[in-house]
Amino acid sequence: MPGRHERQFQALPSPSWNRRRKESPLERLAIIARLKEGTAHRAAELIDRGPPFDLAEIGLTSHSVFLSAKEVVFVFEGHQVEWLVDDLVDDPFQHEIQRALDQWRAIVDGPPGIAREQFAWRGDGAKPALEAVAGTRGSS
Repeated sequence: MPGRHERQFQALPSPSWNRRRKESPLERLAIIARLKEGTAHRAAELIDRGPPFDLAEIGLTSHSVFLSAKEVVFVFEGHQVEWLVDDLVDDPFQHEIQRALDQWRAIVDGPPGIAREQFAWRGDGAKPALEAVAGTRGSS
């Protein structure tokens, strides 16, 4: 994923860019964070509040949160999803999002990890993601 500085110099999106974005495949991204001991209840409270942003407005097609006693996993789905999530986290003018991130930082142990989808099956006739990814790994 290009850094923030590289994106600053891109041209403004054109209508054809928007059309290509809508035609690009859906991608999923997971953010996994280890919880501090005894904070799963607080994590459940934060999750119950819902996201501090309008899911459809930012371009996501799906968003899920999974919680265990020791971890929380945020799954985002959309076109060019890494860009969407990056913009959410890095925008200092989104005060509600920054406030929510501060609340999560208080209960998360260490930096969160990012997991990119390597395989998916949806039963809708679409090819599994593994076939697309396998080509980049040098399949036999």
